[in-house]
Amino acid sequence: MTHWTPEDIPWAEFDASKLSPDILKVVKAASMVERNAGDYTEYLGKVFASDPAFKQLAVQWRKEEVQHGDVLGRYAELADPEFNFQERFKRFTDGYKVPIDLETSVRGSQTGELLARCIVETGTSSFYSALRDASDEPVLKAICHRIAGDEFRHYKWFYEYMKRYMAMEGVGVFRRAMVAIGRIKETDDDELAFAYHAANDAAETAYDRARCNREYAVRAYGFYQPKHTERAVNMILKVVGLDPQGWLGSAAKSFAWKKMRSRAEAMKQAA
Repeated sequence: MTHWTPEDIPWAEFDASKLSPDILKVVKAASMVERNAGDYTEYLGKVFASDPAFKQLAVQWRKEEVQHGDVLGRYAELADPEFNFQERFKRFTDGYKVPIDLETSVRGSQTGELLARCIVETGTSSFYSALRDASDEPVLKAICHRIAGDEFRHYKWFYEYMKRYMAMEGVGVFRRAMVAIGRIKETDDDELAFAYHAANDAAETAYDRARCNREYAVRAYGFYQPKHTERAVNMILKVVGLDPQGWLGSAAKSFAWKKMRSRAEAMKQAA
């Protein structure tokens, strides 16, 4: 059972005057990614084929992620009556496919798979928190607050399972750090860029990964405040096995914020 439903959202309070076009473009892209949880759940089912409890958890995760996508899509249609969520989502899934014909984790271990999932949930939790704080539109704030809470709860789910597998597989700090770094680098892969394209570009516009990645990033990175990157770093260091409050944690938080700002500025200049 989810903690909330679409009926809990105060749709009648929507105020178009408080929604920026840039935020709406990012919301449209996010709706694509959130809704597309089915294939990844199938992949997880194969990687954890011998763990029925985890497979059941993955099904619940999928249900909540799909709800996130549907709610964001409904919001985008409310804000932009010309936006057709189902048509745009089909465009996304026709052009972007999650590789599911695998029997083992692409991360090298089940521990690594769960850690990578924690990294993703860290990113989404911080993203929706930042988007919530950056927007004055009351309906979007309500949606993002609920989704951010769900994503943090998902992080805790995957982290608890990761600890079990870590004990069995003996995956040390160095290998966990490499998985974390690898998954963070994948932020620039096709998924978000193509989601931005499918959700925002005209039908006749050709997909340009570099352009779409830049247009998404220059908007989304601008939402973040130091508190959002600090919390994300804390969550990442925790799953890697490093002390978020130590000297390395302090250095990582400072680096992450500077990197975020420099990346946003570079994207802005490129745009």
